Amino acid sequence: MKKKKTHKNSEANFLYELNSCSKSKDLKSAISLYESAISNKTRLNQQHFNTLLYLCSTFTTDPESKDLALTYGFRVFDHMMALNIHPNEASITSIARLAAAKGDGDYAFEMVKKLGDYQVLPRLRTYEPALFCFCQKLEAQKAYEVEEDINKVGLSLEEPQIAALLKVSAETGRGDRVYEYLQKLRSSVRCVNEETGKLLEDWFSGKGSEVCSEGGKFDVGFVKEAILRNGGGWHGLGWIGEGKWVVRKGNVEPNGRCCCCGEQLGCVDIDDAETERFAQSVAGLAMEREVKANFREFQDWLEENADYEAIVDGANIGLYQQNFAEGGFSVLQLDTVIKEMYNRSGNKWPLVILHNKRVRALLENPSCRKLVEDWRNNGVLYTTPHGSNDDWYWLYAAVKLRCLLVTNDEMRDHIFELLGSSFFLKWKERHQVRYTFLKGTLKLQMPPSYSVVIQESEKGSWHVPVVCDGNEESTRTWLCITRRGACEDLGETASYRETSENGNSRCCKPEMSNTGDSESLPIDNKSHGSLDSFPKSGGKIPSVTGKRKERSP
Repeated sequence: MKKKKTHKNSEANFLYELNSCSKSKDLKSAISLYESAISNKTRLNQQHFNTLLYLCSTFTTDPESKDLALTYGFRVFDHMMALNIHPNEASITSIARLAAAKGDGDYAFEMVKKLGDYQVLPRLRTYEPALFCFCQKLEAQKAYEVEEDINKVGLSLEEPQIAALLKVSAETGRGDRVYEYLQKLRSSVRCVNEETGKLLEDWFSGKGSEVCSEGGKFDVGFVKEAILRNGGGWHGLGWIGEGKWVVRKGNVEPNGRCCCCGEQLGCVDIDDAETERFAQSVAGLAMEREVKANFREFQDWLEENADYEAIVDGANIGLYQQNFAEGGFSVLQLDTVIKEMYNRSGNKWPLVILHNKRVRALLENPSCRKLVEDWRNNGVLYTTPHGSNDDWYWLYAAVKLRCLLVTNDEMRDHIFELLGSSFFLKWKERHQVRYTFLKGTLKLQMPPSYSVVIQESEKGSWHVPVVCDGNEESTRTWLCITRRGACEDLGETASYRETSENGNSRCCKPEMSNTGDSESLPIDNKSHGSLDSFPKSGGKIPSVTGKRKERSP
């Protein structure tokens, strides 16, 4: 027992001292400890080896210690394998980094593939050494094989990996691959960092003009249809147009107009397939938690009444800022929002989702009854049944009908986390209308007039936002990448530009116009209890109360 305890103490002490060396970045002391442990026949485990391997891998960029780190790194790994200690993901990542530092991307990749033998899943960082090594050595085909393996295990590339693949494709003259990675960059990041921006700028100004001087020729209607199907902001058909590229740096006006080329940027939505999956996910989760017959009936009703352009979260608006002694449900606030959305949509009523219990209470109030009855008569109101969660109803309606959603609900509740949707934030940005009431005045915050994401236009031009420190969008730098011919077509924007001799430029900043994204509307106290002041809708949609099978809340 005493001997066993001594062994345990020596192993624990060795690990403690190794961790201290790792924290202080002391490679030589760690190697000395390792040699002493071998001499003293200390029993080594996976944690000991991993700490040593990690420390060695961190010194591969230090010119003075690189050779020592490589020598001992491979020696430690061989020792580990000789003792039949199975490596884990951390072990393989470290040895892959050592192999890549030695310029041996093949060995680094081979190590990653061996993880399957130990039933261990790799992470993105495990692949990075091999991928970056191949890219630096311009071994494009091998880099593509690493990417293929990454996709097979279900991992997603991030900006550093996409930028590396884009760079090796650019430097080896693979124009089609550059287009492919531009699309992957667009779908993975909203804004590129300065290094990636410089990479794109250099390529389009140099080799890009030679490799992709002739793009595909498509019918304009066909391209527009592809953009619409994709949710806006890209078509994915390949390079379009002819001639050399013109690269400029500039800003985008608040209304979404590029100050360099004059093109209007789009407000990007999720595409058709994503919208359908999103709607199905919401419906599936709703029917797990609601009475299926109730929610199915709502779906059927929505199919027959699908021409709404806005959905209103009635409870969220009625209860806004009502947490005071005399506070309750403000039908006046809800009335004002309904009226404003009606006017904005060219006299089309929005759909208000409100719980049955809330509607019943309003109908029992003489001062509110006439207003609620008018809502029903005009097809404004859908009341959800007892025991239901109206969140499922307004979210499903907004997604299915692809329309605006008026709510301040940030949708961070657990029911929305269940969706696990990577495109949820993009959808919210495009569809959610927020509001405030300041001293009785309604102020709506409409969705932005354009999306701060990489965009590809129907003319084949590209607009790439670069990461900036501040929150002021008017000062953000964008790369404007156009064909010379397309640029000349937009001659009216010449006053926006300041072109240098080599074709690159910094756009002049035009006068910024007021976009009116946020507008105010005072509450009309005279309209309380009546909708007589509203313009009457030509074709009334039959209202449904949503009262189905009685359920206790």
